[in-house]
Amino acid sequence: MKPFIRPMIVMSLILLVPIIPFLLFGADFEAWVERWDQRPYSIPVASALIIGLLATDILLPTPSSMISTLGGVWLDWPIGTLASWAGMTLGAVIGFALARRWGKPFALWMSSEADLERMRGLSARFGPAVLIISRGVPVLAEASVLLMGMHQLAWRRFLPAVLLSNLGIAFAYSAFGDYAEQNQWLPLALGVSIALPVLLATMMSRFLFATQAPKTSEPEQTNEADDQNESATR
Repeated sequence: MKPFIRPMIVMSLILLVPIIPFLLFGADFEAWVERWDQRPYSIPVASALIIGLLATDILLPTPSSMISTLGGVWLDWPIGTLASWAGMTLGAVIGFALARRWGKPFALWMSSEADLERMRGLSARFGPAVLIISRGVPVLAEASVLLMGMHQLAWRRFLPAVLLSNLGIAFAYSAFGDYAEQNQWLPLALGVSIALPVLLATMMSRFLFATQAPKTSEPEQTNEADDQNESATR
């Protein structure tokens, strides 16, 4: 049971994230959310704002899940889905193109060596499908785009994976935001949209650790077997 205690504690803390703003700020947090819920922008302005913010996700730590959820609140789910899809795709295309042009130096500037190594291990197993697997996971989504660009993946293999996965994520968050707004769940919905990607990142990290750990033990086992064989020969 011990290997499961730590991840269970981490996941429990993550699931408390939507509740924390209410405990700390109470009515102030609700008032802040209500101001966002009043649709302060016209549809063209709100769409441009969402697209612009999501397009910078590869360059800046943008809370893309929360922005996509707000897109469903401001624009309703059909237009919100299109705006979020366009913004996320534009950001991925920019990062991929720059990584193809500038290679590893740019990838290391925008990400870390450790994150790129994790994605390299996954790409060795799944190939370009790693773009789909990691698309909704913070940090790893950006690292997968940079890695594929660094290794000069063809555009015809990059675009279908990113377009389809971004469409699914944009629809999910936009529909969630639209539904939450109709049922007056917006404060909780924004909290969930922040907590869910963190939970996915934690689960993905556990998956990466589990799949990479056996590789480190193989050489030791091989060496022990070699030593036994050598002793038997003597």
